[in-house]
Amino acid sequence: MSGDSVQLRGRNDEIRRLDLLCDGVQAGQSAVLVIRGEAGVGKTALLEHVARRALPHFRVTRITGVESEVELAYAGLHQLCAPMLGRLEALPEPQQSALRVAFGLAAGAAPDRFLVGLATLGLLAEVAGNRPLVCLVDDVQWLDEASGEILGFVARRLAAESVAMVFAVRDDGDRADLRRLAGLPVMPLKGISGEDARALLATVVPGRLDPRVSDRAVAETGGNPLAMLELPRGMSQAELAAGFGLPAAGGTAAGVESHYVRRVQGLPAPTQQLMLLAACDGAGDAATLWRAAAHLGIGFDAARPEVTDGLFEIGAQVRFRHSLVRSAVYRSASAPQRRAAHQALAQAIDAAADPDRRAWHRAHASSGPDEEIALELARSADRARARGGYAAAAALLERSAGLTLEPVARFERRLAAARSHLRAGAFDIALALLAAAESETPDELAGARVALLRGQVASASDAGGDAPLQLVRAARRLERLDTALSRRTYADAWNSAMFAGHLAEPGGGLLEVSRTARAGPQPDVPLRPFGRILEGLLVLATDGRVAAEPMLREALDSLLVTDLPPENWLHHVALAATAAAAVWDLDSWSAVTERQARLARESGALAVLPTALSGMAAVATWRGDFEAAARLTAEHEAVTEATGTRIAPYGAMLLAGYRGRTEDALAFLTATTEDSISRGEGLGVDHARWCTAILHNGAGHYPEAMAAAHPAHPAAPPLLVSAWMLPERIEAAVRCGERDVAAAALEEFESTANPGTQGWGRGIAARSRALLSHGDVADGLYRESAGHLRRAGVRLELARTHLVYGEWLRRESRRGECREHLRTAHDMFTAMSADGFAERARRELLATGEHVRRKQVASRAELTPQEEHIARLARDGRTNPEIAGELFISARTVEWHLRKVFTKLGITSRRGLRDALPTRSPAVPAGEGLA
Repeated sequence: MSGDSVQLRGRNDEIRRLDLLCDGVQAGQSAVLVIRGEAGVGKTALLEHVARRALPHFRVTRITGVESEVELAYAGLHQLCAPMLGRLEALPEPQQSALRVAFGLAAGAAPDRFLVGLATLGLLAEVAGNRPLVCLVDDVQWLDEASGEILGFVARRLAAESVAMVFAVRDDGDRADLRRLAGLPVMPLKGISGEDARALLATVVPGRLDPRVSDRAVAETGGNPLAMLELPRGMSQAELAAGFGLPAAGGTAAGVESHYVRRVQGLPAPTQQLMLLAACDGAGDAATLWRAAAHLGIGFDAARPEVTDGLFEIGAQVRFRHSLVRSAVYRSASAPQRRAAHQALAQAIDAAADPDRRAWHRAHASSGPDEEIALELARSADRARARGGYAAAAALLERSAGLTLEPVARFERRLAAARSHLRAGAFDIALALLAAAESETPDELAGARVALLRGQVASASDAGGDAPLQLVRAARRLERLDTALSRRTYADAWNSAMFAGHLAEPGGGLLEVSRTARAGPQPDVPLRPFGRILEGLLVLATDGRVAAEPMLREALDSLLVTDLPPENWLHHVALAATAAAAVWDLDSWSAVTERQARLARESGALAVLPTALSGMAAVATWRGDFEAAARLTAEHEAVTEATGTRIAPYGAMLLAGYRGRTEDALAFLTATTEDSISRGEGLGVDHARWCTAILHNGAGHYPEAMAAAHPAHPAAPPLLVSAWMLPERIEAAVRCGERDVAAAALEEFESTANPGTQGWGRGIAARSRALLSHGDVADGLYRESAGHLRRAGVRLELARTHLVYGEWLRRESRRGECREHLRTAHDMFTAMSADGFAERARRELLATGEHVRRKQVASRAELTPQEEHIARLARDGRTNPEIAGELFISARTVEWHLRKVFTKLGITSRRGLRDALPTRSPAVPAGEGLA
């Protein structure tokens, strides 16, 4: 099988694509390719071609997924990165620590999976700094879950690192590999064409080959090169020449594998035993293999080339001819033979050096329950969790439970395994384990804990509106058994119900959840801040803001001065922000979300970071700092893309509504609505409707705004978004001449939104009343609105007050005053880049006889959104590693983007960014606010 003339016959197009890939990487770019095809079709041969093509100009590193190591966390990634760890010191310290803990080189808290990914990306970029790097990953379907996810993450974020990543994966592999490599360019590999296939077959068949036999062989193998190359072995020349007894090889893995089984069974017994040892242990370490062989009395002669028939060799590493040989050896062995092999390997592995691998082999050597091994596996699971290997921990705990005889311990291990599968995103497996655990729950509390975990799986897996109801049921079961856990479960249920909104299942709506939770018992100990926030939110949903505001304000004040564990802040990431928004407290909202974002970044808890970033973006938008809001929404997008987190982009929607770029915004809001509906996220639907109303009011499309400014379900409690819709409905209805509609909306707003205690709410309420008032009353209310909003720092709403006040003054024929306010509004909106409202103000000014130019597009418009984002971060003093960490790219990619930015802006260094991209100051211009 050596030599391109044999291995790569009929692959000219594929070779050309791979050669171009290498050329691009050598020129300074990065490249990724997934080769997908059935077993034996030539994926490995193409990887070999890339390796030969790359040398000596590239550094080449290569790993192969091994079926027996699927449960060992980070095994594949460690194998890939081990030769590069000498460059680890070049990474930022948190990334260094994440990799060391993940690889078991240091103790510490479990690193977030995506911090490990960022560290891996940085390490590859550092290594490629001296010489381009090629990473070849074969048999992706057999990589452990953690390694597969990390390598997929890294591949999606390569840009200018001079790194090539080429993956080979079976078409018939586990569907998990599809998730790992989603979005990457794919090169499907089929069988080679008839002419090339016949020529390939002729290279391994001595003498003349009957054309009919050749055609049949090509048809039966589907042009699969490995199947054809292996076909002649063990067949006489007469059989090949005349077609007598030709087996139907088939073009599938099973057909090729069965052929290998027959060949293996023809080898001497000691060689078969030695190959089984190697198939049981994927580490490929020759010393370990020979120690295990010694326990079985197998000598070195068993590995002589003339004995192994070319299927297997032992050098510095243990290698099979093909991965199908390994699987053929393992699957054809009897259960006692496998147990004996695993037992020998367990005896050969040093318990101190590699306790997890030893425990795994001991478990597979056991023929029945064994508490000692089960406990050892549970400890291995703890170590896997500490490295962030939740999939590995789950597999170890599953096996541990299977070896546990005592019912309570078996239940606890199954429950822990299900929880680890939940953290790893394997929801179906988690549910299957919960079903098994539920069948043997030792007591009522155990059953309630199963129900709780089932609800958490539903909530995490986008199971739509069913999750709140499941969590409520679990909380009710826990009321008599564990009051504190019951209240925490109610908090999860309330949060889930808030996001589900009108799409929640009957009984799982926010009002029903709140009523049920309020009726439940309270813990005997004093409530901590987050517990008090939950109680306030329950009152908010059932009794309204007037009753809830004192409770929420006291809880927020306490929260911001109390030293709480980071996990408390991160677990309740949405509740505290909701409480601050509910009482119109922009400063507390900002403080809460900034702290949560900081803690999430520091701890690597990236799954909760998007919620905090959305809140920060909304605050920045209302303060009129669209530049900061755009930066935060870009980071939100980077985090959700990197982590696969599925949550509506709330901050980005608000920014799009106020920016006023109608065509783009409507497309974005429509797509977000459809995505939210598909996930059962009713809050995302209502948020999109509200932002659509803002967009249309800014453009002066008042009928469209009035239609949008209604919640998708009118019976929903008037919380947050449904309350924020009311001012949009009031303004649109007044402009449409629907004063009765506006008056009804104003009455609802003042009775449900409780806007009368904070400047933000009071300013909006005063403006809304002014729209329905006349004469001096209206004049006073507009001035009152501007004063409240200026003091509250809500510049965006302040600019809107100036706009509607100026419009009212123009209709009152007070031209001098109206121009002052319209000019102020126009200048504020223009400075913020609120283009829709700025154009509305410009049209009003034109109607007064003033000449106003349209906003000029700056020369930086030629920058891509990512380039502008990176440039602004660099302008503000962020280092390349800091920018890379925020955007989940490598520092070298940041440097590459900045070089393009400098060229486009006509500058030569970071110093020029301050002049090229001036900071928009959120300071209040003269005349913005009125007392």
